[in-house]
Amino acid sequence: MLELAAHILDIAENSVRAGASLVEITITEDEEKNLLSIEINDDGSGMTQEEIEKVFDPFYTTKKVRRVGLGIPLLSDAAQRAGGNFHLNSIKGKGTNLKVTFELNHIDRQPLGDIVGTLIILIAGNCDVDFLFRHRNNQRHFEMDTREIRKEIDDIPFNHPEILKYIRGVLEDGLC
Repeated sequence: MLELAAHILDIAENSVRAGASLVEITITEDEEKNLLSIEINDDGSGMTQEEIEKVFDPFYTTKKVRRVGLGIPLLSDAAQRAGGNFHLNSIKGKGTNLKVTFELNHIDRQPLGDIVGTLIILIAGNCDVDFLFRHRNNQRHFEMDTREIRKEIDDIPFNHPEILKYIRGVLEDGLC
């Protein structure tokens, strides 16, 4: 994975597969602290301590279509290479919290990438799941919550082209 957006997509898809009805994604860029952090919380099925220990093994996966699970090991490695840290907490039956940090200006930090495109893929592909996205960049704060959008669109699905166009516009305006 060449961009952090791809890691976010992978982890959020894990949340969806774990039965999450809400996935919270928070990106914080703090130039003063030279820190980029990504936090993903979900209310999915969670993991036991034994499962948490196994997810760092690239040859462990719960997916049936392939025999390797590289997402978490690659993200953890990306954080370490960029002067950061990786934390994973989970409670079986309650959900999972993942937080990864990077030195913002570290030469080996992967670029953030296409966050708007990543969120559109997640929302369009998982119409029954809600996503709360927060982006903090120094003093600027942006938040988009699909639960709020859901109230306004009644029974129109999130993957309807006009709804996706609207969501894309909200994200682009909020992140510029």
